[in-house]
Amino acid sequence: MAHPRMAAGALFFDDADRVLLVEPSYKDYRDIPGGYVETGESPLQACVREVQEELGIKPAIGRLLVVDWAPNPGEGDKVLYLFDGGRLTADECRHIELQADELRGYAFHDSRELPDLTIPRLVRRITAGIEVRANGATAYLECGAAPEAAA
Repeated sequence: MAHPRMAAGALFFDDADRVLLVEPSYKDYRDIPGGYVETGESPLQACVREVQEELGIKPAIGRLLVVDWAPNPGEGDKVLYLFDGGRLTADECRHIELQADELRGYAFHDSRELPDLTIPRLVRRITAGIEVRANGATAYLECGAAPEAAA
């Protein structure tokens, strides 16, 4: 029986439809706000908690955008949930207080910049999230990509 680790994060946007990425102190690439789901916690609850811990704000977290099965040779299988964090207002951005022991910074980026800022699988996951956010769907991914149809 599989025992994947679960993680949840949110896509946040500014008024120019740029996506928020954080700069973790323990990674060499940018990431989205979020983290691992704890025992007894739903993915949505984990997303809310992680956003509050990492950014110091508690915006309303919207609907599920993406579920991504992401095996990792070093960490094992993961199931990653990506929620719609919506558009952050200028006032919400002014209240962001980064979790100092984990994050060096944050910024909003045009989606075309993503390949230069983060890992390919996360670029695919974020891109899928942006696409389904616009059309009201939810995406299922494997390793950051839509799987081939099952025979």
